[in-house]
Amino acid sequence: MPQLTGRRRQRTKQSAPTLIWPDDTELVGLVFELEAGADGSLYPQYAIGLHAWLLDRVRSIDPDLSAYLHDGQSEKPFTISGLDGPLVPSGRELQVQGGQTYRWYVTALSSRVVRWLAKWMEAMPAEVNLRDVSLTIRSCQISHPATTYAQLFASQRSSSSTLKLSFLTPTSFRRKGHHFPLPLPINVFHSYLRRWNDFSGMSFDQEAFLAWVDECVVVHRVKLDSSKVQAGKKGSVTGFTGAIEYGLSKASQAQPEFQQLFSALGQLAPYCGTGHKTTFGLGQTRLGWLMGQDEPAPAAPSVEDLLAERIAQLTEIFILQRKRTGGDRAREIAETWATILARRELGESLQAISEDLEMPYQTVKTYAKLARAALKPD
Repeated sequence: MPQLTGRRRQRTKQSAPTLIWPDDTELVGLVFELEAGADGSLYPQYAIGLHAWLLDRVRSIDPDLSAYLHDGQSEKPFTISGLDGPLVPSGRELQVQGGQTYRWYVTALSSRVVRWLAKWMEAMPAEVNLRDVSLTIRSCQISHPATTYAQLFASQRSSSSTLKLSFLTPTSFRRKGHHFPLPLPINVFHSYLRRWNDFSGMSFDQEAFLAWVDECVVVHRVKLDSSKVQAGKKGSVTGFTGAIEYGLSKASQAQPEFQQLFSALGQLAPYCGTGHKTTFGLGQTRLGWLMGQDEPAPAAPSVEDLLAERIAQLTEIFILQRKRTGGDRAREIAETWATILARRELGESLQAISEDLEMPYQTVKTYAKLARAALKPD
């Protein structure tokens, strides 16, 4: 992980840590150090619980902002990571180790969310609660410096013609209704530009910039691994982790403003993440080539891997059964059935699944029955 920046005041039992940033701040990243008081078990989809827990904290202070973050159709002005620390597979669950510290990253991409963070920090709760596991908040620090979009654009680093990025968690893009697990320049910078145009107040022509990217941004080196993960509330995602180095061709010099935007978007990447489902832990991105020289041997498939593979397998089965209807609606239903049935096969209760998916219990129960019946031979 990159070196954390920023300082916090000493915390006492009566007061939460105070983090200070300028009033005009539009972007900031925080890292929480969480400690498990005892050994406990997490369900593989715990990132859904982190997402829900954070939005519930937003709702307690700013219900309108919570509704926007939950239901808004624009780009999401925040990201979260999963828990960074030892989560040991144990049967169908993940084991949290008592006394162990876990890091959790939260970023804000708009001044409105930054203001909420500042207010929330004045009375930050003592724990993060994830179903049967409670994690004590031991500290909170700034992980990505407080800044503005104008400062990113004006940064001296924006003169660089190369950009190295590391993708720490599975990263993927949506392309023609499917997941696309490759960091092609046009996909990566389209991902960043959408956020930039939504929140910066310094909008650039998307078509013109992406045409420039397609023509002028080249890949110097790349090292990637792919995996299938369960992310978000339903379905599975094929994503990649690893590192890539981009450069600019000589032709890029004809449009210096796009050269500057290229570097500014690179500086934005650690704040906004890459690709989709960044509010559920995917696409965590850092500047630099963080891949070690000696890579560990591939680990055995975890319960998270097995769940994602099962969801993908069931989704394809249900889609083929609905091939006559086709379309996005058929895929959505297939993914919902697959997610419910795969989680039931792992032993999760229908009540827990309905809460995570924010669906009525009876609907989840009916879908589980229909999914099982669809797997039975005629």
